[in-house]
Formats: sequence, C-alpha cells, structure tokens
Amino acid sequence: VFVGVGSDDVLAMCFMTFFNGEKPILFPDITYSFYDVWAEEFRIPYETQPLDDDFNIRKEDYYKENGGVIFPNPNAPTGVEASQEMIEDILQHNQDVIVIIDEAYVDFGAETALPLLEKYDNLIVVQTFSKSRSMAGMRIGYAMASPELIKYLNDVKYSFNSYTMDQTALDLGVASIDDQAYFEETLHKIIQTRERVKLRLTELGFTFRDSKSNFIFASHKSCPAEELFEKLKEKDIYVRYFKKPRIDNYLRITIGTDAEMDEFLSEVEKYLKETGRL
Repeated sequence: VFVGVGSDDVLAMCFMTFFNGEKPILFPDITYSFYDVWAEEFRIPYETQPLDDDFNIRKEDYYKENGGVIFPNPNAPTGVEASQEMIEDILQHNQDVIVIIDEAYVDFGAETALPLLEKYDNLIVVQTFSKSRSMAGMRIGYAMASPELIKYLNDVKYSFNSYTMDQTALDLGVASIDDQAYFEETLHKIIQTRERVKLRLTELGFTFRDSKSNFIFASHKSCPAEELFEKLKEKDIYVRYFKKPRIDNYLRITIGTDAEMDEFLSEVEKYLKETGRL
C-alpha cells in the first residue's frame, strides 16, 4: 500500500512514476478533469478515447499500443460503472504498461478491481477517504499494487517530497476504519436517498444512466441544463454544470441529506411547472 495526501497526490505520483514514455497514455474523453492537467503538467503525451452514446467505456479503444491506461470506476462525472470483466479484458491487452483504476466512488455500489491485483502485476487501484468516508479535509488517499510498483512510488515520492500527512489525519483515518458499522450505515443512507431521487427525477422528465456513485448525471427532455443550473443557483442550490462538448446538457447532482434533496426536488418541480415543462 502507498499512502498519500489525498488520492490526487497519489494519482499525481503515479503519473510521474509510470507514465513517462514516448507513447500516449489513454483515458476517456469524459472523465476526471485532472488527468489531462497532470499529463500536460508532466509533459506526458495522451489520447482521449470517446465514450459511447450511453457513456460506457469501449474496451476495444484501449487495445491499441499505448504508454499506460487510467480511468475512474465508476466514472466521473457520469457515475457509470465498468464491469470487472471489462477491466480484466483491458488488463489482458495491456500487460506491458501500467493500468490505473481510480476508485474514488467505488463504495457507492460499484465492484472493486482489488481481486484482480492477485493476477496482474501491472494493475494499480487507487482509493480515497474523501468520498464514502466523508473525510475530504483530512486528505487521505492510497494506492494498492504489487510490492514492486509500491516500491517505485515510494522511491519517487521520497526523492523530492518527504512530507507526510499529519497525526490528526492518521488518527481519524484509523478511527474511520475501526468503525465499520457507522461507515456502512452512512453508505446505506446515501444509496437509499440516491435511489429515491432517481425515481422522482424520472417522474419530472429527466433521463440518466444508472449511477454507482454519490451523484446522478441527469439531463431534462425540455429544460436546458445551463438554464436550470442558473435558476437553482439563484436559490442557493448548487449542482455541477459542465460547459463541454457532449455533456453540456447534463447536471451532476450530488446526493445530500434527505432534507437537502427534498428542497432540490421541490425547486426543480416548481420551476418546471412555472415554465410549462411539466
């Protein structure tokens, strides 16, 4: 296990350590926004691979020659899960390069790739305490991989950055792991609320792929996403809007408390009725 100051720290270390060849690394065109930032910062060539119309990864796009592969599972901002079978197919076609699965949101219903570590020495699985354990401010992230890959990560880290997380973060991280009952209870509440919100959004005319994360990536059939985003912001209700090709009519709706989601749904319904869209 390699521990870093948040999963972004871990992922950046992975980019510096393993993605340093002349061949481009591959990741989806709709994905976590820092992948291309790190690639450009570290002068790593990269190619984005288009998701299909349902926001699924097309595994065949990752069979070509490359310098490494990385993608989140479930993906962000779509929440769509890649099956373990698909991940293994990608691993089998990329045994000479590093494949990184970024599992920041995996605890909300997706299947982890951790069992594949026993079969593939080129696999790195990255997780975080920021999402499902609600500890973003503590900055605890970690990578799991073969001993050889972990050694390479430590060598790079300690060659120029010997800083470690503070004792408070360590203590809270241990306490979080020890209190498994609270962790599972919190997850259950979020998933339960997510499924309830999905049903109501469908009734209100939204479409979305099944989300395995703590958010829903939704589009309305007649109300433009940017318009609804601005209207909700006027009510101090904040969702994510991405003014980017292919996803500029979608909102990423993070699941909050039941009271917060009820307020969100109420304001959406009210606006849709006021504008004759419901």
